[in-house]
Amino acid sequence: MAQLAVVGSLNMDMVNQVDEHPRPGETVRGWGTAYYPGGKGANQAVAAAMAGAQVRMLGAVGDDGFGSSLLEELTRRQVSTEHLLRKPVTSGMAFITVSRSGENSIILSEGANGLLTDQDAEQAVARGLLQGVSAVLLQNEIPWAVNVRILELAAESGVPVYLNPAPATDVPEEQLRLVHTLVVNETEAAVISGAEARTPEEALLVAERLRVRGVRNVIVTLGEQGAVYAGEEGTLVQSAYKVEPVDTTAAGDTFIGVYAAARARGESARSALDAASAAAALAVTRRGAQESIPMWHEIAAFRQGT
Repeated sequence: MAQLAVVGSLNMDMVNQVDEHPRPGETVRGWGTAYYPGGKGANQAVAAAMAGAQVRMLGAVGDDGFGSSLLEELTRRQVSTEHLLRKPVTSGMAFITVSRSGENSIILSEGANGLLTDQDAEQAVARGLLQGVSAVLLQNEIPWAVNVRILELAAESGVPVYLNPAPATDVPEEQLRLVHTLVVNETEAAVISGAEARTPEEALLVAERLRVRGVRNVIVTLGEQGAVYAGEEGTLVQSAYKVEPVDTTAAGDTFIGVYAAARARGESARSALDAASAAAALAVTRRGAQESIPMWHEIAAFRQGT
């Protein structure tokens, strides 16, 4: 079975449903509140596990009740929590507002995620975090110093790194050169490249520009317009599956986790893109973060139109 490591965040998502997002200074009435385990790192770990990979994760939760719930949920989803740490603070939290059209806005409170250190990364690697894995997945909801150390240690071990720099941030050249696969949406692509990626044609140009800077493979996700890939298997354009969105939370994380799991199994970039797109489409038809992530048999059935 394919093995992956994920280093990243764990959050408890507090989701409020509204008709429309409030404007500055405006109060709107919500019509439902729910609590969902989330965090970009944990979401990607769950997505990869649901797609059939064996996943181990490095991250931090607080010493509160939310921390216990987050660990229990990962265990239930078959993600190894051996390398997850408890910190003497509150767990990370995300305050999410979702409109009737399915669009979301998010405020992050990093909590324990902000206390993860590069020393934590070194100790986890020494205890086998990267041993036998096909790749390690990184995001940007933990201190950047941790990502930098994992990039360095993965390079020393010959482990490919998938980087999703979200929330959007520029990535220094010396770190970009250590990235095997960069996965960005149009906003993140513009921040890193300095160029717009509003259409598949523009996104492919941005992807090639990033490859010149040293990234081996680049994927730009474009929501309803699908996704593009530029890398070792040429250039590819993946159409989006058409669905009626309910909640877009974790759609990007689902895409990344499923893509990484498919690639770790030996699937081509084309096949992995299609599986990831199908998984993301299914995810937006469901509410919540990890609660929305489909299992592999659901993805396969959806791709076949059954």
